[in-house]
Amino acid sequence: MTTASEETLTQLGEKTALPASPEEAVLESIPNADSGSLYLVRFTCPEFTTLCPITGQPDFAHFVLDYVPAKRLVESKSLKLYLASFRNARCFHEACTLAIAKKLEAALQPAWLRLAGYWFPRGGIPIDIFYQSGPPPKDVWLPEPGGAPYRGRG
Repeated sequence: MTTASEETLTQLGEKTALPASPEEAVLESIPNADSGSLYLVRFTCPEFTTLCPITGQPDFAHFVLDYVPAKRLVESKSLKLYLASFRNARCFHEACTLAIAKKLEAALQPAWLRLAGYWFPRGGIPIDIFYQSGPPPKDVWLPEPGGAPYRGRG
């Protein structure tokens, strides 16, 4: 896994090509200027795409990432490029969701992280995958993870 620090940011403010694969993507971070405070950061990715590892057909998901930062914050452009690097990757829903959560967890070492993956129907069945690093910190406000509404989702 590759991680960069604020001193070596290579993507922000630069023309950056889409990484060829998630393995080649560089997830960059910056210092958390307010690491003494408990607060939640949320990113949503409503148009995530990857490919079915068997058929090669596109799969679509809506991701909601919540994390409570410790010493590092994810740099958002690098996160966008990392997520977009899955476009031509072949990955099952579960493996893809967990790979994203674990790479973020390893790169940032947050106080807490939760990733909700709302996958759109494959064969008429939506698949939802949820990952949480552990119990949330006490006294931090946690909004509901939400999710893209779909008629078949209960």
